[in-house]
Amino acid sequence: MADSALSSQRLHDVPDQLTTADGIPLKRKLAISMRRARWRAFLMTAPLVIFMLISFVLPIGQMLTRSVYNDSFSKALPNFSLALRDWDQSASSDGLPDEALFKLLAEDMAVARKDRTIGRAATRINYDHSGTRSLFMGAARKAKNFEAPYKETFLDLKPKWSNVEMWAAMKRVASDTTTGFYLAAVDRTYDVNNDVVEQAEVRQIYVKLFWRTLYLAGVITVLCFLLAYPVAYLLSVLPLAKSNLLMILVLLPFWTSLLVRTTAWIALLQTEGIVNDVLVWLGIISDDGRVQMIYNQMGTIIAMTHILLPFMVLPLYSVMKTIPPSYMRAARSLGANQFTAFVKVYFPQTIPGIAAGTLLVFILAIGYYITPALVGGQDGQLISNIIAFHMQKSLNWSLAAALGSILLAGVLILYWLYNKLIGIDNLKFG
Repeated sequence: MADSALSSQRLHDVPDQLTTADGIPLKRKLAISMRRARWRAFLMTAPLVIFMLISFVLPIGQMLTRSVYNDSFSKALPNFSLALRDWDQSASSDGLPDEALFKLLAEDMAVARKDRTIGRAATRINYDHSGTRSLFMGAARKAKNFEAPYKETFLDLKPKWSNVEMWAAMKRVASDTTTGFYLAAVDRTYDVNNDVVEQAEVRQIYVKLFWRTLYLAGVITVLCFLLAYPVAYLLSVLPLAKSNLLMILVLLPFWTSLLVRTTAWIALLQTEGIVNDVLVWLGIISDDGRVQMIYNQMGTIIAMTHILLPFMVLPLYSVMKTIPPSYMRAARSLGANQFTAFVKVYFPQTIPGIAAGTLLVFILAIGYYITPALVGGQDGQLISNIIAFHMQKSLNWSLAAALGSILLAGVLILYWLYNKLIGIDNLKFG
């Protein structure tokens, strides 16, 4: 009876909820601590997140936007562009707009000439219909003196103003959003009826470049795999002291400037270079028969294989190092020969490293720029060199953005395939 009364007293003394020493409920105190921990983690990663947003996400977003949005024509000729969007070319007997549209064109040209924006409009229409920039600039210089009838004035100035295909192109570029740059990136264009057709054969260059880029990237990836696999295997089975020394040799290219490595290949592979001199000295080739090993696809393949080789070795080594040697010994003890044990036991376990290295080298290869530009010549240029050309020389940023977006889509597809076949959790880079 006394024990029962004591237990009852103890239960009565237990508070309704546990509290900390400062009187705050334990559950609330724990929630506060967790919230503070989350904020600390967020603040620690915030610089990296901001850096990624500014340097990666925003530029990609701008690139995707620029590939389908270009307002340089409508911005320079606003009233004419607005009226041109509603113009029905099929309703016109001669395929040309009426007097009112020509008047708006003359007025907007005069203003754009004064504001020095007519060049952007002329460049924009020239992207869709080549040869029209000079036509626009010439008309803009005289536009302030144009008088009615405006249509006849334009046609008398240059007969090319009666070109219905040019007017169809002007109607397309009057709209700020367009798929024309993506069509141009795959060697397609619009005809006068707004149907998608192939570009003229002499202007079909981008598809060929995409295929060449994929081909060269594939060859480089295969060569890197063939060279890296035995090296990575040797690294994984050698004693630590020797493997560290060999690893330094593998990593040496990372510590050397890319330009230095590429320049070294130019010195080695050029017609009067070291390799040709050695071949002539050995009598393998004559002095007149020196091999052209640079400024072509061979130069691009050799130089890029050397530069990208470590990116294949490291993933392979990281996987091979984790494979216990006892697996091969067990296979041999069960009757398998060396080749069968390698094919059935060892090789399948290195597939995650092969996939990671292949993915890394291939993605780097299709976007490589400096080395193909220096050693590739005309035949060894990749799509990245054309993207750089449009950004630096032709200033057709929208087409460059469309080409870059297609390249980005290809990389994402490869990443998706890797995740489906191998699994992103198995990605190991060393």
